[in-house]
Amino acid sequence: MPEPNAPSGRPGDPPPGSTPLTVVLAGGGTGGHTAAGLALARALRTRLGERVRLAWIGSEAGIEAAWVPAAGIPYHPIPTGKLRRQLAWRNVTDLTLRVPAGFGRALTLLGRLHPDVVVATGGFVAVPTAMAAAVRRRPLLVHEQVVVPGLANRFIARFADRVAVTFAASAEAFPAGKTVVTGNPIRQELLSGQRGRGFERFGLDRTLPLTYLTGGALGAHRVNRIVGAALTPLLEVTQLVHQAGDNVRGDLAWLRDEAARLSPPLAKRYRVVALVGEELGDLYAASSLVVSRAGAGTVTELAALGLPAILIPLPGARGDEQTANARVLADAGAAVLLPEADLRPDRLVREVSTLLSDPDRCRAMAARARALATPDAAERLVDLVLGLARRA
Repeated sequence: MPEPNAPSGRPGDPPPGSTPLTVVLAGGGTGGHTAAGLALARALRTRLGERVRLAWIGSEAGIEAAWVPAAGIPYHPIPTGKLRRQLAWRNVTDLTLRVPAGFGRALTLLGRLHPDVVVATGGFVAVPTAMAAAVRRRPLLVHEQVVVPGLANRFIARFADRVAVTFAASAEAFPAGKTVVTGNPIRQELLSGQRGRGFERFGLDRTLPLTYLTGGALGAHRVNRIVGAALTPLLEVTQLVHQAGDNVRGDLAWLRDEAARLSPPLAKRYRVVALVGEELGDLYAASSLVVSRAGAGTVTELAALGLPAILIPLPGARGDEQTANARVLADAGAAVLLPEADLRPDRLVREVSTLLSDPDRCRAMAARARALATPDAAERLVDLVLGLARRA
């Protein structure tokens, strides 16, 4: 019999004692692309244990360069360039210098790592490695997290073996014969957060409602400034943990200065940090409401955890992708969509107050969010990876 802590197996999984399956993940540039890849990596390790060997190819300075090594995955940085819809001189330098350099480096790395499968998690960061996988004739799986597919994934999907999409609406952008809806995986640790510990970590009162406000891992300047202008009336109705990003036009220091001007009772209700780390699961568990941008990773997490939200899409994002993401929840009655053009201190306070004063509505929003979730997204992606490995 297997040991109690041995990885669970499924038909078609590599047998114990076999040569480890080598999977190279590529992508990043944003927290969404990186978090999805890390969730898949963890699912592979949970399913296969020592029967899988992982590596990650990413950019030299993107968010993945910090997050991936912290997860214990060997990391290989390469030069990368960005595909832009608008005319820009950087298109020329990126496409003629950085992308070819990254492709050459990725080609060498894949020759050395000899992966059974390459997984592109999205973004321009994945392009050189995906191209190298095609040249090396390595099976390639592309995962698209957002409703409106990006230029990078549209390009590399042409020579991918399979394309996994989070939303059914995205499938029409890719070849029908190779596209499957899997959902977007989230990190399992987010599902095991503890409410009481969330309040304790931030030194807050568990008898009062808590709102988690975030502009994403890099912060959001306009959102930060609106929150700073609305601190007093906001804190009269809710405690607030605010992920503000670091060095975003001086926002973090400015917010701390604003917090220093609060009355002592209200100051006890406000916590502003550059980045929420491993405590995120507990913070989600303690939160009555989330106010955030509408990146694919955040939208997926809100659905999986059943959290009511106010979503403020990033304006000007490629293809207005964040508005499309937000509409998935808003159209189902699981979130309030608040365009940044309409964002003012009084409007933010009104929306937060309205929701927190109506627990029945919040419970209904939470239930509708959960109905949109794909709890086994990571397992579906693992199955695709193993299917491609068997065909190689």
